[in-house]
Amino acid sequence: MKIAAYQAPLLPGDSMAVIGLIRGRIDRCELEGVNILCCPEAITGGLADYAKDPNAIAINVANGNLAAVLEPLASNSVTTVLGFTEAAANGLYNSAAVFHRGAIAGIYRKMHPAIRRSVYTAGDELPVFTIDGFAFGILICNDSNFPELAADLASRGAAAIFIPTNNALPHDRKEVTADALRVDVGIASDNNVWVVRSDVAGRTDSLVAYGSSCIVAPGGKVLKSAKRGCEDLLIVEVIS
Repeated sequence: MKIAAYQAPLLPGDSMAVIGLIRGRIDRCELEGVNILCCPEAITGGLADYAKDPNAIAINVANGNLAAVLEPLASNSVTTVLGFTEAAANGLYNSAAVFHRGAIAGIYRKMHPAIRRSVYTAGDELPVFTIDGFAFGILICNDSNFPELAADLASRGAAAIFIPTNNALPHDRKEVTADALRVDVGIASDNNVWVVRSDVAGRTDSLVAYGSSCIVAPGGKVLKSAKRGCEDLLIVEVIS
């Protein structure tokens, strides 16, 4: 079993060009025998909290729109975890999809939207997913700051926790990469699970992201960290 984290470039909020970039990383993952690839939070379309029209970037799951958007990422061997803004009957959710062999195998909705007045509705379910016998959970960005969530996933058999993240912040905000790494090491140490965080990196006129992508082994050893401020792909073999 191999797992990977894609540190994607920080693109304009409504850009869907990242689909082509992710496809390229999936191609590489296929060649290298990767089973699960984690991509950043809201990587398709950007964060709704920063969008001029949040509804314009939202994607519906029930009507098949999400599957259609992700169709170019279909792979017989690589399952992709990636973030998007979900349009639901009761509001918008900051969600992550598990895309497995061309189909939506599951959805996780962020439970703790990070911005005080976020347009996102908080999720209320914490599923454990199983792909090819490998059990894992998903926490989106700020969710990882709530230790009880990781503990709950681990108690129900999750061997890994994937953390799609978007740490793009206004230029005058404090850098948070060190904080993210500290959290990841803590989750891995306290729960004896793999931690795979996938972030964005780069700069726009209003935002900057240094990239906090990393893979931490059970027990807390940092195996791989992404290059600072730029696109990267981290690959690690899981040893059970």
